[in-house]
This record gives sequence, structure tokens and C-alpha cells, in this order.
Amino acid sequence: MEFLTNDKFTIVGAAGMIGSNMAQTALMMHLTPNICLYDPYAPALEGVAEEMFHCGFEGVNITYTSDIKEALTGAKYIVSSGGAARKAGMTREDLLKGNAEIAEQFGKDVRKYCPDVKHIVVVFNPADITGLITLIYSGVKPSCVTTLAALDSTRLQSELAKYFKIPASEINNSRTYGGHGEQMAVFESTTTVKGKPLKELIDEGILPAADWEALKTRVIQGGKNIIELRGRSSFQSPAYLSIEMIAAAMGGKPFRWPAGTYVNDDKFKHIMMAMETSITKDGVTYKEVSGTPEENKELEKSYEHLCKLRDEVIDMGVLPRIEEWHKLNQYIDNPTI
Repeated sequence: MEFLTNDKFTIVGAAGMIGSNMAQTALMMHLTPNICLYDPYAPALEGVAEEMFHCGFEGVNITYTSDIKEALTGAKYIVSSGGAARKAGMTREDLLKGNAEIAEQFGKDVRKYCPDVKHIVVVFNPADITGLITLIYSGVKPSCVTTLAALDSTRLQSELAKYFKIPASEINNSRTYGGHGEQMAVFESTTTVKGKPLKELIDEGILPAADWEALKTRVIQGGKNIIELRGRSSFQSPAYLSIEMIAAAMGGKPFRWPAGTYVNDDKFKHIMMAMETSITKDGVTYKEVSGTPEENKELEKSYEHLCKLRDEVIDMGVLPRIEEWHKLNQYIDNPTI
């Protein structure tokens, strides 16, 4: 049986709904025969492992542990959903303090047990901030860490497909950028509907402006809607997309959606945010996002919101001041290394 790699792949938070779905998805996609499941809650973790054994996957070595040293030692790829989940009435930002501290410890554990890891995908919210914290404390190159942001773009695709009553495959290049939260920037200028620019459909009134605004709100509130419908935060979609991301980092099919990445350029400084990205075996790269003046303004607002969250984490003492980040991670803002 062929796999993308034989390297060890560790799923952190594997006893949870996202983590357990990631495990099954990774096994079904034949990413690697060496998968380690980690969670501090041992009984539920054993239950997930037993379920995976009972699937009868061929040619794989599934291990599980509640010892973080055992889980991370030798790991070349990691996806972490190991934070608290969002509950009814909460925003992603409400999770900030607790999950920021979890991200700090996770980054330190990566530095200690697998400093030569090839790629990490951070899923737990607020992912832009937990991913940034993980990057700083892990000491790895910025190209080695991405965060899940694609859900917002897939939700935009889904809402447009429902509105026009066409298959989602006929909605191309639907994009949201910036933060994975209430302040995301939903773009119209990138998208085509059955080959026609979405902006033209809006300008011509085929998609009335009021309907477009309502649709954008549904995209932004997509996660909240799942909680209201199912009584718990989404898990199948983030699990699948995060495994697609790590598969791309293993050399698999290109990842089709924006990802959160570390950005420090002329426009945006010292932040993790969703950009137009490419994930390969060599890591993640991004290119500048350029939309209409209104879209660029929304992206700027999203960036400013993320900066406020980042600064809150600094005020909490979880992160040091920006000018000291390089003491923890030599690769931060040092393109010569």
C-alpha cells in the first residue's frame, strides 16, 4: 500500500471530536503508516484508538499515548486540536486565555521533543493567536506552522451554492482572508459563479446587495450556526480540512484554500492570519492579497482586530513583547536564516 510518507504523524487532542475525525480521515487518505494519537484524557483516547483498530485499516501502525514526550518524540508532522472547544453563546475570542496557555505549553513541548518537525497545523481557537504562540515557543521556521482558516472560505462557497441552487463545484475561488473569527474579511472580487465574476452578479442585481450582506453574515456566523443546530462546535469539516493541509505539507495534492500563516511585511506586521497560500513539502508561502478598496479596508480591520488579540496575550504575559520574540525563535523576522 502506498503512502505519502513513512514519517511519524502525531494528532494532538485525538480523544476529541475533531481529533478522532482527523485520525480516521488521515488513515482513509493513506497519509502515513505511522500515526500516533495523543490526548491527556486516557480513557477516551483508548476508546478512539480501539475504534481505529476496529476499522481494520491495512498496513498501518496506530499508537496512542497520554505521555506528550512519547507522542512528540520523532514526530515530523503534527496537527493539534488540543484546546478547549467553543460552546453555545461563545465567540472564538472567548477561548483566548485558556487556549493561549495551552498553545504556549504545546510550543514548548515541540521545541523540547521534536524541534526538527517538518510541519504543524494548529486548529484550536482562536487559531490565528494559538498558532502564533505555537510558532514563537516552538522555535521552528515560520514556514513550518499553519493554522486552519479554510472553513470560512468553504462556508462562503457553500452559502453561494445554496443561494444560486447549483453544485458547490461551480463556485470557484471563494475567499475570506484575515482572521478566523467575527472580523474576517469576506471577499467578492475573487469568486466566480458558473464562470461569471460574483462582483458582476452583485453589481447587476442578480445577487441583490441586501442578500449579499445577509449571506456574508451567514458565512461569518457559520460556526455559531453549527453549534445551534448540533449542540456542539463543528468537527467534521475542520478535521477534514486540517488533514488536507498536512497532506499537502507531506507532498500530496495542493491545498485549495487559504491558510493562516505568519505575516510580517510592508502592510501587516508580526501576525498570523489567513492569506493566499501555497503549502508544499518546503512549507507554506503566501502572496499579497489585493481586493477592491472596500475589501482591503475590511482586511485591514481584520488585521487590527488580530493585533488587539495578540496584544492582549502579550499583556497576559503569555507572549513577550514583539521585539523579544527572536530570543525565543531565531527565525522570527530573520529571513537570512
